[in-house]
Formats: sequence, structure tokens, C-alpha cells
Amino acid sequence: MDTTRIDKWCWAARFFKTRSLATEAIDRGRVRLNGDATKPSHNVRVGDRLKIDNGSTEWEVLVTGIADKRGSAAIAATLYGETEDSVRRREAEAERHRLFREPSAQIKGRPTKRDRRLLDRSSS
Repeated sequence: MDTTRIDKWCWAARFFKTRSLATEAIDRGRVRLNGDATKPSHNVRVGDRLKIDNGSTEWEVLVTGIADKRGSAAIAATLYGETEDSVRRREAEAERHRLFREPSAQIKGRPTKRDRRLLDRSSS
């Protein structure tokens, strides 16, 4: 097998939890094949470059393997190679989140009266 649908590949490579989420992301233009928007039924080949935005992370990868069935994470990692630029961007983003946390990230659910006072104090 040398080609497979791009939505199946994104799901098998574990960029999306379900195939329908992969299809929706491709329809919305969040997955680009060789720099161009594409359709979920388009075939992906070894050597293609994909730019994937799964909502929480942006990836730029080169396709190194083809699969249309979802396997283990170890197998999924062999299907692509992330570009150096993409790795640097993701690490910088993780560092930024580590240094500048959202004030509400520590509060679970609706803030209590005490939490609200702490939020008000830290914002002024």
C-alpha cells in the first residue's frame, strides 16, 4: 500500500482522536497538504508535507509511512517525522505556557468567594 486517504492517515498517526474529528479539521482547512488546503478523500503519499493544527498543537510533519488502521502510539510515531522548525515552535510554546500560566488554570470549576478575591488581588 503506497497511498491512503488523508483523514484515515491523520487518525492512524494519532493527530486526532477520531476519524470524524480528522475529517472535520481537514474540511475547515486546519490540515494542509504540501501547503494547499485539501479534501478528506485526498490521498497522502510518503514524502508529502503536512501542516496539522489539531486545536491544541500545530505540527509540521513529513509522511514517512502509510497506514489506514489505528495502531499503538509506537507504530503511529513511525508514520511521520516532525520538522526541526516545528519542534522548535512547539518547545517555545510549551516554555511560554510554563512561564505565563493562566490565573484560572489552578481553579477547578466555578471560583469560590475566596478564589475570586485572590483573582482580583492578582489582576490589580
